[in-house]
Amino acid sequence: MAKPNSKAPAKSVDVFCSKCGAKLYRYKKGGKGALVKCFKERITEDYTNDLGVCPDCDSVFGRDTLVRGTPAIKMVGGKVRMK
Repeated sequence: MAKPNSKAPAKSVDVFCSKCGAKLYRYKKGGKGALVKCFKERITEDYTNDLGVCPDCDSVFGRDTLVRGTPAIKMVGGKVRMK
């Protein structure tokens, strides 16, 4: 499998917790689909204390994984939303 593009996409999105609405990340997203995973190298601003855990309501929204050999956070369906 190929690695993700080394050049970050121009589009930035804000990632929020679906339960409490807390801001989690500012992320450079490529494509127009749903947010399934976040490559760690594309996260520009991180508002969380623990990896994959909301800082306000302590709900788990993602887990640490490797996608195509690159560290990423795999999102749990319905736990995050983006603008």
